[in-house]
Amino acid sequence: MYLVESKGGAIVCMLLALLFLGTWPAVMTLLERRGRLPQHTYLDYSITNLLAAVIIAFTFGQIGQSSHNEPNFLDQLAQDNWPSVLFAMGGGIVLSLGNLSTQYAWAFVGLSVVEVITSSITVVIGTTLNYFLDDKINKAEILFPGVGCFLIAVCLGSAVHSSNTADNKAKLNSLSSDQKDGAMNVASSLSAATGAKLNDIEKGSGSTNKVKAGTAAFLIELEKRRSIKVLGKSTMVGLAITFFAGVCFSLFSPAFNLATNDQWHTLKKGVSHLSVYTAFFYFSVSCFVIAIVLNITFLYYPVLNLPKSSLKAYLGDWNGRGWAFLAGLLCGFGNGLQFMGGQAAGYAAADAVQALPLVSTFWGIVLFGEYRKSSRRTYILLGSMLFMFVAAVGVLMASSGHRK
Repeated sequence: MYLVESKGGAIVCMLLALLFLGTWPAVMTLLERRGRLPQHTYLDYSITNLLAAVIIAFTFGQIGQSSHNEPNFLDQLAQDNWPSVLFAMGGGIVLSLGNLSTQYAWAFVGLSVVEVITSSITVVIGTTLNYFLDDKINKAEILFPGVGCFLIAVCLGSAVHSSNTADNKAKLNSLSSDQKDGAMNVASSLSAATGAKLNDIEKGSGSTNKVKAGTAAFLIELEKRRSIKVLGKSTMVGLAITFFAGVCFSLFSPAFNLATNDQWHTLKKGVSHLSVYTAFFYFSVSCFVIAIVLNITFLYYPVLNLPKSSLKAYLGDWNGRGWAFLAGLLCGFGNGLQFMGGQAAGYAAADAVQALPLVSTFWGIVLFGEYRKSSRRTYILLGSMLFMFVAAVGVLMASSGHRK
């Protein structure tokens, strides 16, 4: 099998993982904002997310000769390594719960803030756990100041969300006074958007594209089109889901670390540690199973007042399916690259990929018009949050060590 052994190779893996893991949430958010049910999107995503793990296992995991100390993927499937397998599957379960939660949180809190808060919680808890599991191979005097920066980013992220919510309320309250600027046409625009067919919405041909981002008319039209209705609901709902997701994310990497390095000595004597590819395969299988079970349940018993669906309706819904498949591949390969880099340089340092909100925020501003026409206070908080986040990631990468 192929192993990443150099610090430089590990950093390349982290940077690619950063790009992939920061992009797939934007794709999922795009589909929700165009009206596709999140249950349909997540079922599609789960299929290709598992496919990515299978591809990685049968390529990188099968390269070269197999040996007793470094067995290839297929050889390891027959070994008595179930304690490590259970750790890997446990990591997949909490990741699946976290990813599923964020799909709903994005609608309430916004792509940018959700990714910052969940990533920061992941670093504060998960990186600390990984530091001790990795036998302190990362530089503590550098690592933990970086963790502190992430913690500050969490607080700033919550402040950004609160400020932006107040801005949106002010825009909606002043809608009647916007009539001079042409907002009298909002009613007709909403009527056209409501009557549009689903395939028109999925192709982005609805009238939202004709309204300036950040205006009250834009917010109302978006609410009409999106699958999860959020206007008028408590902001605490979104933040509660976000913090729950963050706790789930903080546990999956330490669980994967235990699966590949057996720090608790649960394997029988003479049994080799799980390779990163075998662990990732089991990790992805459990992630897939949990996602399928929960989302099929949500088809018939939806949450947050979403409309009911069915397995038949899902199978016939091809609008946006290609984008959902792409999101699954991006997330799958992103997670795989993160673990490959973590096995070489330490999983605590590999948590630098939690810089993914920098990528997600870029997509949120460019694609979805987040923070357009917001107050100066919101812009200052947003800039401060991103600055602290960049500093935290730089410090975290500087703490990289080398696994012996």
